[in-house]
Amino acid sequence: MFAAFLATLLFTISVTCGYRTAKLIGGVEANFWRLAVATGFLGLWAYSGGSGCSGDAFGIFLISGVVGIGVGDAALFQALPRLGSRLSLLILQCLTAPIAALLEWLWLGTTLGLPQIACMVLILAGVGLALLPGEHLTLPRRALMVGSLFALIGALGNGSGAVLSRKAYALAHASGQTIDGGTAAFQRILGGLFLAAILLLVAKRQFVRLPESANAAFDTISARDKWRRIWPWVMVNSLAGQTLGVSAMQWALASTPTGIVMSIVALTPLTVIPFARAFEHEKITGRSLVGAALAVAGVIGLTWTNFKLPPPH
Repeated sequence: MFAAFLATLLFTISVTCGYRTAKLIGGVEANFWRLAVATGFLGLWAYSGGSGCSGDAFGIFLISGVVGIGVGDAALFQALPRLGSRLSLLILQCLTAPIAALLEWLWLGTTLGLPQIACMVLILAGVGLALLPGEHLTLPRRALMVGSLFALIGALGNGSGAVLSRKAYALAHASGQTIDGGTAAFQRILGGLFLAAILLLVAKRQFVRLPESANAAFDTISARDKWRRIWPWVMVNSLAGQTLGVSAMQWALASTPTGIVMSIVALTPLTVIPFARAFEHEKITGRSLVGAALAVAGVIGLTWTNFKLPPPH
């Protein structure tokens, strides 16, 4: 549980920096560079204190990265410019946990008791209440439909990737092998980086039209000045998110069912609120505070629930 809370805090820092980077250079490029830098950080750990690319579960961790990091994150970055951050995160975070729990039940046979399900529902309801846009949506129908589809794909990717990680841990355990969270994160990010590189190549060659930087004035400055301004954001985003944050989440998944871990991680949009207030001057509404209180109550209840993890198979 501690690892899941730690991942949530780290993802909060990462989202704050990632939003800034994506706004400056566009989502596709921002996603690639944060993964590239994080791969370097994780590689240093994996080949110094971890087990590198060895282990019987490497293939599954790699596929988990392609699905969860590659597909899931890429889809989120395509939903953001169409729906905005609040609606995109609402769909993504509220659907990831139940999708993950359903997939793990169907594939691994992991069951959740009624108290755990009730706490998960309370967490997700709180997140939904806090993030639900108060104003009437005036989005074009096409943007709403396409953006919602991308957000749904992102939730499917994140949930499926997390369940694949659980399966990989089960395979490693069955083989008598032990893999730490940092090594698992490194093996996963290799798959995500591979897909992100393909998407960046597609975007640069303009085979398809992908959303680019929303800051047109920023695009006119020299490349040297641009990278001097964005590299601090890229570094912190990579270190807090895909390096330490994902390592903490893998640590949590090693001993806790996916539905519970992803429900706690779903608190990330709520923990972003103070940062959004400080850096983006976003107004904090009473509904947001009530939603946060409900979600926190769900997490406390989940923590105190007597939960016994059935072994995955």
